[in-house]
Amino acid sequence: MSDADDRGTARRALIVIGLVLATVAGLALIWMTRRVLVWLVVAAFFAVALKPLVDRLERRWVRRRALATLLVFLAVFGLLAALGALIVVPLFDEVGRFVDRAPEVYRETRAGRGPFGEVLERLRLRSYLVAHPDQVQRYGSQLRQPAVGVVRGVLTTLAGLLTVIVLAYLMVLEAPKIIRSALGLVGDGAADRLRRIGRECSRTVTGYLTGNLLISVICGGLTFVVLALTGVPFAGVIALLVAVADLIPLVGATLGAIIAAGAGFLHSPTAGIVVLVFFVVYQQVENHLLQPVIMARAVRLNPLTVLVSVLLAAELAGLLGALLAIPAAGVAQILLREFAPAGRWHVPIPAVGAGPDDAEPPGGDHPAGGTR
Repeated sequence: MSDADDRGTARRALIVIGLVLATVAGLALIWMTRRVLVWLVVAAFFAVALKPLVDRLERRWVRRRALATLLVFLAVFGLLAALGALIVVPLFDEVGRFVDRAPEVYRETRAGRGPFGEVLERLRLRSYLVAHPDQVQRYGSQLRQPAVGVVRGVLTTLAGLLTVIVLAYLMVLEAPKIIRSALGLVGDGAADRLRRIGRECSRTVTGYLTGNLLISVICGGLTFVVLALTGVPFAGVIALLVAVADLIPLVGATLGAIIAAGAGFLHSPTAGIVVLVFFVVYQQVENHLLQPVIMARAVRLNPLTVLVSVLLAAELAGLLGALLAIPAAGVAQILLREFAPAGRWHVPIPAVGAGPDDAEPPGGDHPAGGTR
């Protein structure tokens, strides 16, 4: 082997090693910054969804984009904050009331009275509670230890939420400049095409949010009816909490079922069983009928595509994947329709009676002077 061949082999080996190291370094960087990347993805999702509202408000009533963006964000996130307050404030009141009644509840439970005492009596756990009071108190003291981790998690969530809101606000505010700069790098024809693709993607994300909110409203309304009929207290607050949890595709109804069924069982075993049966039936209807059909109309996707995309994304990326699966599938469909139009890929069809050797060659070229 000559020196030139040796140098070529060494150069190719170095290129392969460099590509492998660069890939590993890129994956490590993504892993280390995964929290920030998740915040950016969620912020971009909200920015794409809210940009049409800001554009419409700027065109019709408010001429300054900064003011239009501020008004839209105040309205949307103010509404979300109001809904959160409707849920959190009654829960804090109930927690305070429960803390005040904790000694009395403990005495009733040990005596086998009250809702907790009756449950423990049925499960044959009251005798253990009476026979081992010191051990029960030690378990109770151990439950206070994870409080620091819970507080840290709450603070991290609040910081992430604030960061997402600020990032989405800046993305919407600077969207016209970013779009002009990006489209200035291509020709007029390509710019018009990219602008049309952007409008369709924005319409897809907005349709997804609208459809998801509609499904949550249906779930919350039906939950309120069932809880009210069974006499469960605070039916409105619980139904609102269930509706918010139902915003999460596939698993949202399960989370809501845990909340509502728990409240039902605390009220009475009959109410708990009725609520649990309702959610078992409703979750099947939502996952296999409501969500595929409504999302298919809102995002203009095939119902089977909606269901498969949510299942695959939830398996690959967890909660974030489930939330973004449907709009991502809609955007992918738009890109495929634009850049891979129907008829681009041609599969040759052999003539009738022709053997394998007589089939039309790939590309459709015929011999000179031949006819088909």
